[in-house]
Amino acid sequence: MRIYRATDYDDMSRKAANIISAQVIMKPNCVLGLATGSSPLGTYKQLIDWYNKGDLDFSEVKSVNLDEYKGLSRDNDQSYYYFMYNNFFKHVNINLENTNVPNGTEPDSDKECARYNKIIEDLGGVDLQLLGLGFNGHIGFNEPDEAFEKMTHCVDLQPSTIEANKRFFEKIEDVPKQAYTMGIKTIMQARKILLVVSGEGKAETLYQALYGPITPHVPGSILQLHPDVNIVADEAALSKCPR
Repeated sequence: MRIYRATDYDDMSRKAANIISAQVIMKPNCVLGLATGSSPLGTYKQLIDWYNKGDLDFSEVKSVNLDEYKGLSRDNDQSYYYFMYNNFFKHVNINLENTNVPNGTEPDSDKECARYNKIIEDLGGVDLQLLGLGFNGHIGFNEPDEAFEKMTHCVDLQPSTIEANKRFFEKIEDVPKQAYTMGIKTIMQARKILLVVSGEGKAETLYQALYGPITPHVPGSILQLHPDVNIVADEAALSKCPR
């Protein structure tokens, strides 16, 4: 486990983008596992900036996203495909046919999860998986539970997650109650993991994930068992962790 201490969110974003850009440069046809939300947004902006300067080429990169709300179509402005397209995909030269996000409009959960697992398998797995950390310790949408979910599955979102995401919707009733997400096994099979965390509000959760017991009640704690985990976090998020 490597911990990179950043001074603030912008510094965290640059450090995280450096790790991703190194992956792309070393293996131009790599498979990137991508995440959504406010935590990686600055990282995407930095990657776009370097692409515009001619420093990066995404033409051979393939991507698989962690998750998608069940029930939302790609053109819904709160879907994760919409987020990825508008905040990253359309700004770089990645082939959209090489980008993969779970299909939120597929009502058959078993069918969609099997399809997405097959996509990841056919790609040969993920070279680098980008993650954020939820306030309740979730990674992807793997919520605190009694056991670690293995592969892609449909999850019932916990009230704390719905509450955290309501700021993106007109009212809390509009927040989807389910999502498709890569499972813990899928995430842990990535050859490299990059976790980005920012803000004092996640300091206790980050401490529990990195230094607490490995338990499905804090899903992010499973990362302690991965052989190549890189944590990039700002001073506020690391305030409860030992130096």
